[in-house]
Amino acid sequence: MVKLTMIARVTDGLPLTEGMDDGRDQKDLDFYKQQAKALFKNLSKGHNEASRMSIETGPNFFHYIIEGRVCYLTMCDRSYPKKLAFQYLEDLKNEFEKVAGGQIETAARPYQFIKFDTFIQKTKKLYLDTHTQRNIAKLNDELYEVHQIMTRNVQEVLGVGEKLDQVSEMSSRLTSDTRIYAEKARDLNRQALIRKWAPFAIVIGVVLLLFWVRKKIW
Repeated sequence: MVKLTMIARVTDGLPLTEGMDDGRDQKDLDFYKQQAKALFKNLSKGHNEASRMSIETGPNFFHYIIEGRVCYLTMCDRSYPKKLAFQYLEDLKNEFEKVAGGQIETAARPYQFIKFDTFIQKTKKLYLDTHTQRNIAKLNDELYEVHQIMTRNVQEVLGVGEKLDQVSEMSSRLTSDTRIYAEKARDLNRQALIRKWAPFAIVIGVVLLLFWVRKKIW
């Protein structure tokens, strides 16, 4: 069954709407919502490998599609047919584009389209029973195949993002350290030149001063 549905803007990970839950298993659901938000954050940083993907997380699977810089994500239990999950997302995508397509880029606050939950709940009910004639027909529809959609593990997906962040942070730190080292090297070179030539400058200064005094006296 469909347990969680969230829609977010890919460019910055802003959650646009989600399917409201009934409060059951709230602790577990909050955990998976945090995972979903972490996935959106990764996507906003360009860490996505495909526009359609299934991601294993515990006894469940996240399934998502990306289109028009929007990510449509759902979480289903392991036994739920992958084909139905992606057709469910396609239905949401088609309707959401009609309802909010022109406002997605300008949305400024999280869950700005929360009223879309009404459509999510209605559509989720249609996909609840996999044995209905409607859903059996969808499972037998050869025009929509999902065999080539990549499946990954959530730790692997989120780990890639964390490693890239660490590399980026290390690179920034090395750049900063290099800059500091260069500045210190310039200061040391300046001090070395001063120590080397200061005695000569003093001697020359004294000689010039003596000449000047002598000239004044004579």
